[in-house]
Amino acid sequence: MTFNILIADPLSEDGIQPLQDSENMNLVIDTTSSPEELKHKIGEFDALLVRSQTKVTRELIQEARNLKIIGRAGVGVDNIDLDAATEHGVIVVNAPNGNTNSAAEHTMAMIMALSRKIPQAFLALKNNQWDRKKYVGVELKDKTLGIVGLGRIGAEVASRAKGQRMNVMAYDPFLTEEKAEEMGIRYGTLEEVLAAADFITVHTPLMKETRHLIDSEAFSLMKPGVQIINCARGGIIDEDALYEAILSKKVAGAAMDVFEKEPFLDHKLLTLPEVIATPHLGASTVEAQENVAIDVSKDVIRFLTGELVQNPVNLPSVAKEIMNKIEPYFNLSEKLGLFLIHSVTDPVEEVNIHYAGDLSEVEVAPLTRNTVKGILKRHLGEHVNDVNALYFAERKGITIHENKTSKTRGFTNLLTVEIKTKSETKSVAGTLLNGLGPRIVKVDHYSVDVTPEGHMIVIHHQDQPGVIGRMGSILAEHQINIATMQVDRSDVGGEAIMMLKVDRHMDEEQLNQLKELNEIHDVTAIDL
Repeated sequence: MTFNILIADPLSEDGIQPLQDSENMNLVIDTTSSPEELKHKIGEFDALLVRSQTKVTRELIQEARNLKIIGRAGVGVDNIDLDAATEHGVIVVNAPNGNTNSAAEHTMAMIMALSRKIPQAFLALKNNQWDRKKYVGVELKDKTLGIVGLGRIGAEVASRAKGQRMNVMAYDPFLTEEKAEEMGIRYGTLEEVLAAADFITVHTPLMKETRHLIDSEAFSLMKPGVQIINCARGGIIDEDALYEAILSKKVAGAAMDVFEKEPFLDHKLLTLPEVIATPHLGASTVEAQENVAIDVSKDVIRFLTGELVQNPVNLPSVAKEIMNKIEPYFNLSEKLGLFLIHSVTDPVEEVNIHYAGDLSEVEVAPLTRNTVKGILKRHLGEHVNDVNALYFAERKGITIHENKTSKTRGFTNLLTVEIKTKSETKSVAGTLLNGLGPRIVKVDHYSVDVTPEGHMIVIHHQDQPGVIGRMGSILAEHQINIATMQVDRSDVGGEAIMMLKVDRHMDEEQLNQLKELNEIHDVTAIDL
């Protein structure tokens, strides 16, 4: 059987060589068709390879009657409608590792150029200026490099920085002190890393929790003369706050490869002599472009020839009869994981998922992946999905256990998720109530009945008269309306839990007001 493969964006010629060398692969390279033209011709192709130029929309996928696989030669897949691909049975693969080395090297190049003021000195020479005193730099040796985000690229940067005899200190939501020690680096909280570092480089995904992670408050924690590097994602650093921090001399220099809005032109940051910048070149090497093309080419060949792919992005097919039984629990399983991760501060070391009742009699691996996705999603955002959740968990050193039992404690089915950290164990249980949908029915040892959606506030407090009234008064001051409330206690006057559904998100300042009440031990805001 011959497979028709369309390459719609420019890819490395060496990178697509595996496809050209494979039998039964009819390769068509067309990088100039308009979206409308692409819609008319996509129906004859079994595979589509793109980079970021071509937008693989729902409309395009609907026209692709023979399409089986989409390959994205790069990491991001934001130009591909994953939901539409999954609904139409089209698997999506990408190349998450192909540009790791390139991005890490570019980061180190920016650090070195920043420390020795190389671009500024070169520009002066171009303008016929010879001024050695003006461009005195600093050595990297014995300086502390703070790394915020220790994924693939962050870890590669750490290794290279150690080679420059820098002291490396890192923060990552999944980094433990033991793992840091194994890597030969120091572990720190975000605040500790910001306060200790001479150079700070960010390597987190961009999502709601990390947008403007480095803002005015973060800059206030840093030592005077710190130098900032961003070769990860535009938006992690608040560019206006960075501008002010440079003017105030808090920040001595900044090296930027990515920006909130690109192309990045005519911005006030570029008027500062302390700033050096490149136009999003982190993955722009011959080798990286070749590697990502090779990776997706090989995965396309694997899939079309009946083998397992290496880098799937969306959920593979599941037997229809199994999916019919477990699909109603997909939303619940993810929400339980997402709810639970907000209750711990230390890195998760172990996840135990207990399936009770009818769920104990079916294949639940898709639910396990979905639960783990919920746990990881708070820190990894859309980078984690049902397919790669277990892969990411393994990389983070998290052990996953499935347990099945017929005992349901009065429910037809019960799904209980437990996470363990070095210091504590937390659990939450949920079920589907006939005609009412998903419910959280247990938080640790407390019984509740809460719909896992919307804005939630979980309050651990002492069971004392007046606590609810004082809490309600604080919410009223901020015009925050309570939709529902659940309260349970261990014993009279003892530890108790209060779960509120409110109409809008509460900010940190408002939560701190609740924490100031003597009877309240802990307050957590959870947006589901």
